[in-house]
Amino acid sequence: MLKVSGIETGYGASQVLFGMSLTVGAGEVVTLMGRNGMGKSTTVRSIMGIQPLTAGEIIMEGTPLQGLASYKVAKAGLGLVPEGRQVFPNLTVHENLIATAANRSRRPDPWTAERVYALFPALAQRRNGMGGILSGGEQQMLAIGRALTTNPKLIILDEATEGLAPLVMAEIWRVLRQLKEAGQSILIIDKNVETLTRIADRHYIMEKGRVVWSGTSRELRADTGLPHRTLGV
Repeated sequence: MLKVSGIETGYGASQVLFGMSLTVGAGEVVTLMGRNGMGKSTTVRSIMGIQPLTAGEIIMEGTPLQGLASYKVAKAGLGLVPEGRQVFPNLTVHENLIATAANRSRRPDPWTAERVYALFPALAQRRNGMGGILSGGEQQMLAIGRALTTNPKLIILDEATEGLAPLVMAEIWRVLRQLKEAGQSILIIDKNVETLTRIADRHYIMEKGRVVWSGTSRELRADTGLPHRTLGV
């Protein structure tokens, strides 16, 4: 579904990505892991058309995405749950969910605000509350719900559970398992290796702007020293 091949980019004179490559197949859950500052979020920004490339290509279902504006990347079927959530603070929960809602692929069972409320009952109770006064966990639920209502073919979660309380983290993982069972393609950036190896099909580990390891959950679990060497966990 998504193929990222040899992308390079940076900020000013500082190069961040050095031939970064990854793939996500239809119905797959794939992770991108690494210590802070290794280029994970820059990879996401590059995929979404926020950060321009200096080399490489990004292909979504056979269509090149490099060089496209971010809104056109979203229209191609990518949904982003950004780092920091970035919900609309002056809109209600319900308004956040419908502000960018679309069903461009004409799914017979599209994600709607009501489906999101069924997925996250806590949001249903806050549907008329403003986005800016929600807790961090509620904002993350809302950010996921907002991405889902665009009915993406692939959803990307940048720092899926960072800074969340354990109970909220468990709720996010529950939802991601449910989405996987429904066949949703997902790319997850997170640091929770133990949980990710139970949810994801494949993993990529980054160091200094490039992939240094890739493999299945079974392979990651088998190399018990790998998370400590590459992730510090």
